Amino acid sequence: MKIPFGARARLGTLAAPVWRRLSGRAQWRLARLRHQTFLVYAGGIVRDEQGRILLLRHRLWPAYRAWGLPGGYVDACERLEDGVAREVREETALEVEVTGPPLHVASGFRHRVEAYYAARVVGGRLDLDAGEILEARWWPLDALPGEMSPRLRAVIASLDLDRG
Repeated sequence: MKIPFGARARLGTLAAPVWRRLSGRAQWRLARLRHQTFLVYAGGIVRDEQGRILLLRHRLWPAYRAWGLPGGYVDACERLEDGVAREVREETALEVEVTGPPLHVASGFRHRVEAYYAARVVGGRLDLDAGEILEARWWPLDALPGEMSPRLRAVIASLDLDRG
């Protein structure tokens, strides 16, 4: 069932405090109800003409690591590249094109696999999904926000993003 955009924003606003209060274990169990086997996360490394990276401040994430990449869980039978494009579109209204194979693949928490793809903006206008995203900003690679997961910071630092 597709939830209308305005209702989704209100639902996210109401659900965010509850979600943040749950332990990681409880969050994990709820995610597993929707995704029965492996959770596959696809994130977009979206950069602008100045080489800055698009980061989003997520409503549902703890404040100490609220900034992250646009992305999310891939749907069953969905190509990872299509999952990246869909998640970026849902969270930001930007249309992106994935520009190659994954830049990084990692084993995440328990049964989670993460794949990160470079993507370029090909259309749309930045309009955030207020149910999930509080803010979007383009960040220089050498000045990423402090409120970011050390693990994600290490993934971004490990990528050779200057080559293209």
